[in-house]
Amino acid sequence: MLLDQICLTVLFNVFTSNVDSGIQCMLSKFADYTKLHGVVDMPEGQNAIQRDLDKLEKWAHVNLMTFSEDKCRLLHLGWGNPKYQYRLGDEGLEDLGVLDMSCHCTLTAQKASCILGCIKRSMASRVRGVVLPLCSALVRPHLESCVQLWSPQHRKDMDLLERVQRRPQK
Repeated sequence: MLLDQICLTVLFNVFTSNVDSGIQCMLSKFADYTKLHGVVDMPEGQNAIQRDLDKLEKWAHVNLMTFSEDKCRLLHLGWGNPKYQYRLGDEGLEDLGVLDMSCHCTLTAQKASCILGCIKRSMASRVRGVVLPLCSALVRPHLESCVQLWSPQHRKDMDLLERVQRRPQK
């Protein structure tokens, strides 16, 4: 089962490898989701983000895929942010407002721990050469998924994420 999941992840990554062609803003691709982000200090920045969202929507349509509108969110950062509205297809994106980063770190650590548990239950071998590559491929993307945006601020959050990273080495 785990091998099937790894194969599907690899195939999905190959299939979606060209999603960023023609995108002007920064696009971060992770295990099963994508983040588009950019600086909006002038109306041109807002237009660039909307153009890139339109390109992503077109890419999905051409490749017979859809974005899960329930999971598409908008996060404005910075003081005095004009909070422009964006759309993906015909739908406006929901504004998240301000996130509690400690809560986000906890949820990220829980998800990574669940994946580690799945690896532990499904692998007969505990050999470091087998377990560590699986952790690098399946767990690390979840732990690193948002680091560009949230970078843990508190020592307790960093300790929590580091404990999850050390678990497979025991």
